[in-house]
Amino acid sequence: MSGRKFLIVLIKPSHYDGDGYVIQWRRSTIPSNSLASVYGLLAQCAEERVLGADVDIEIDVYDECNTIVDIPGISDRIKSAGGGFVALVGVQSNQFPRALDIGRQFRARGISVAVGGFHVSGCMAMLPELPPDLKEAQALGMILYAGEGEGRLEGLLRDIDAGAAQPAYNYLNDMPDMAAAAIPVLPRAVVTRVAGHYTSFDAGRGCPFQCSFCTIINVQGRKSRYRTTDDVEAIVRANAAQGVTRFFVTDDNFARNRNWEPILDRLIELREVQGFKIRLLLQVDTLCHRIPGFIEKAARAGCNAVFIGLENINPESLMGAKKRQNKIWEYRDMLQAWRRAKVMTWAGYILGFPTDTPESIARDIETIKRELPIDILEFFFLTPLPGSEDHKTLYLKGARMDPDMNNYDLEHVCADHPIMSAETWRGVYRDAWARYYSDAHVETVLRRALASGINPRKIVDAMTVFSGSSRIEGVHPLQFGYVRRKIRTQRRHGMAIVHPLIFYPWRAFDFFRVAAKWAALALRYRAILRRVLADKEGAAYVDESLIPPTEADQNADFVTAFADKIPDTYGAPKREVAPAAE
Repeated sequence: MSGRKFLIVLIKPSHYDGDGYVIQWRRSTIPSNSLASVYGLLAQCAEERVLGADVDIEIDVYDECNTIVDIPGISDRIKSAGGGFVALVGVQSNQFPRALDIGRQFRARGISVAVGGFHVSGCMAMLPELPPDLKEAQALGMILYAGEGEGRLEGLLRDIDAGAAQPAYNYLNDMPDMAAAAIPVLPRAVVTRVAGHYTSFDAGRGCPFQCSFCTIINVQGRKSRYRTTDDVEAIVRANAAQGVTRFFVTDDNFARNRNWEPILDRLIELREVQGFKIRLLLQVDTLCHRIPGFIEKAARAGCNAVFIGLENINPESLMGAKKRQNKIWEYRDMLQAWRRAKVMTWAGYILGFPTDTPESIARDIETIKRELPIDILEFFFLTPLPGSEDHKTLYLKGARMDPDMNNYDLEHVCADHPIMSAETWRGVYRDAWARYYSDAHVETVLRRALASGINPRKIVDAMTVFSGSSRIEGVHPLQFGYVRRKIRTQRRHGMAIVHPLIFYPWRAFDFFRVAAKWAALALRYRAILRRVLADKEGAAYVDESLIPPTEADQNADFVTAFADKIPDTYGAPKREVAPAAE
């Protein structure tokens, strides 16, 4: 019989909206890979009884994006267990103020708190000293954890259990091998709080590229590490055993995973031979179509949507950010290859590169709408995220950056732009969403889907979410969920708690106002869908974006506009640039 319990509570914090309320939903849309990974590692520790044969390790899991965190109740349970701690998991920079507030409340109740994730790791990897918010966390008695957990969490648990935890644990210079790493599987009750019952896993970590705005290369390293095919199958089987078969594979670039083919072959076997109903969302680069068989096998393995880091169509901006791997002259061919496989494409687009102006951004978005067959396009501010080369450069220069980490969510201006004012830049961001998701372009995208054999109903649902999230809810689509919660007492530290007689009438008005806007948007887009489906010639639709690119017509496409900016590199189109007028 066990002698005692040790309760570990994992919390993935959300972050605050402009009014200081936690951004939270009844159902969120993006699963947390960090929660799954850490839970799997701790479950292994519990099974191995790393605190001794007489100690039962229990683990609770909360994703604050879809679950109310009862801080007093959790504190009481840890105390009743006789030992344990709270781990704030996978905390990004924009979530760190919320993590600090959660930690502050637990520490006031005498509960040990550890915090890890990209903000802690990125700051410790790139800055010469701890920034003020990490120092504040340490002053509160919170434990900082930088790096990955494989092979290290046993020591952290023993230190906390013995009351001998260090102020900081830094494993950034010792990346663990992923082969035979613990299986990241969350309990079904946690997964079902995500829309579509999606969970996640990483088949690899690290990235060989050097994008200056990226934090991954400085936290997970530029040397790629991979799970084995057997491990990926074990992850799928363990989740399928509890009825979960939809996965977001969080590799920053699955196409560069050296095990991509055996992994996809194994998943194809599970789907086509053994009947697993697998669905995959993958992240890939813009050159994945050059890998023989990659797109075809991804589709057969269950991939029905991909996220592509398009980032920009101006080679000068891409080169300035060290994103040399993006070849704009390949974009249309790449997107059409995914379309032939009946896979929906999501693409990220960054606004605010040094040479961007409102006019150039508007021109480029119209060009994309006309000439590239992208389904879903999402916009981000170019943001110097802590842990990126951009942030380090500005930090060392002493340049002005927003001191409020809550704003580092890629939808706020956090640094100065060399051409645009902050207000102009914000206007460009608002205009980008309205410009791409105009009714006319929604109809165009739906007509392309119908002509390509992609389910237009699936497209219209996604376009409704991506169009309305920013303009109605005031959050980026990647933070979106279904049915917004606002808890009166869960407000940012230092902000007043509103009296119930004021809060609840305001909240009711706000809820129904937002619901009415969503209803109007959904009805409008559904009317467009009905019009598209009613067109008897819909399957024959064609426009410039659907015409296969050829060497003969490259001079006619959007690449021509950037002919003088395309680097002289392998595979680049060769053109003569018109001489400047005298």
